Amino acid sequence: MQSRLSDWLVKHELVHRSLGFDYQGIETLQIKTEDWDSIAVISYIYGYNYLRSQCAYDVAPGGFLASVYHLTRIQYGIDKVEEVCLKVFVSRNNPRIPSVFWIWKSADFQERESYDMLGISYANHPHLKRILMPESWIGWPLRKDYITPNFYEIQDAR
Repeated sequence: MQSRLSDWLVKHELVHRSLGFDYQGIETLQIKTEDWDSIAVISYIYGYNYLRSQCAYDVAPGGFLASVYHLTRIQYGIDKVEEVCLKVFVSRNNPRIPSVFWIWKSADFQERESYDMLGISYANHPHLKRILMPESWIGWPLRKDYITPNFYEIQDAR
């Protein structure tokens, strides 16, 4: 069984891979980085007009980083919304993914947090800078290979 979006992508020969369904029956699809821009636009046009959340995680020490998008298709007059989870995996050596800020404005702070914590750079994001850590912070704190500095700058709390 595939989601309607997955069926549509197969029909139009757009490359993706199903990673299965979660406990709520929501399908997770793996999207190639080079296809993410077009599949994001297609998802929006297909009706996934709400970005419920975007997050990122480190898959394994020295391995890939993942940017995860939970999309919801909300249409007037339907009782049950459709949801899909899209994952884009990138190399930690060059973690660059096209931003979807221009499609879903709610991606703004979420992509910035993923950048701040894991170092994933979102191409064409208009405000890509640290959001939680100070600008002077070195490294990406949520990467599994992150080495915590043995010093912390004491800051005036005034």
